[in-house]
Amino acid sequence: MARKSVESSALAERNSAERALMQGQIDVAVAGLRGYLNSNPKDAKAHLLLCRAFYAEDLADVAVEECEATMNGLNGSSEAQDWLGRACGQKAQNAGMIAGYKLARRVQAAFERAVELDPKNGDAVDDLAEYYIAAPAIIGGGTDKAEALADRELELAPQAAHRTRGLAAEANKDYSRAESEFRAAVMVGGHPDAWADLGHYFVRRKQYDQAVDALRKCQEADPAMDPAVVDAASILMEMDRERESAEKMLRGYLVGKADSDAAPAFKVHEQLGRLLLRKGDKSGAKTEFQAALSLVHDYAAAKKALQSL
Repeated sequence: MARKSVESSALAERNSAERALMQGQIDVAVAGLRGYLNSNPKDAKAHLLLCRAFYAEDLADVAVEECEATMNGLNGSSEAQDWLGRACGQKAQNAGMIAGYKLARRVQAAFERAVELDPKNGDAVDDLAEYYIAAPAIIGGGTDKAEALADRELELAPQAAHRTRGLAAEANKDYSRAESEFRAAVMVGGHPDAWADLGHYFVRRKQYDQAVDALRKCQEADPAMDPAVVDAASILMEMDRERESAEKMLRGYLVGKADSDAAPAFKVHEQLGRLLLRKGDKSGAKTEFQAALSLVHDYAAAKKALQSL
């Protein structure tokens, strides 16, 4: 009985840290996970959570280390492989040419393995598609690979498959087909993130009125106010349009119950602060920057923003 009690207590500790991560309380999550791992160093799920926490903070080196530790127990997990690919990709952004090449190959391998392990993992399909389209051929990129991926995924992950085809068509300057595919992704289920993708496509094409319309539909389709509305608000801010709508989306996300590390709360507070500054609300902006720092004490963007007030 004593052993079961200890195991139950340890699981509760890990679950508490995971809740903190989902709520954007990164300092709390990291402290909790490090304490937990001191007693449970081989818990791969805890290492994965710590990888995600460091990734959210843009601490690529330690994120990669934790994702690598995850492989000891979750090598056959699509989710873990996908996060390893993301962490390596983040690290590659600031690496030199040779190190960047090696990391890029690791990114490709991890994303491909993630899709292989679970072809229905839409996040992994999206990540692999973006890699194929953005990377040069010398490190495994190519729109032909993206198209082949979409063909394989059409029945298993249709929204991700249509999005992949849209990105590939856009890269090939076939804009009519690209829009058609992004709209097909929306038609799969009318999901908010698909509307956000369509809105972002219109921004890239400088079709701003159509972008605003798509982002309004994103909000309408997302009563839970999940991370898709944060994407929509970001796109509106990029265009400097519909400031009130963007603010409503960000505030709705922060007070809602659909928060996750897909849109870390500390970054959303900082984003809302920047939006309030545009509106001339320095007091409100200060409150948001301080809220971000209460979740991540060393968040550089919020620190810099506070210092500039």
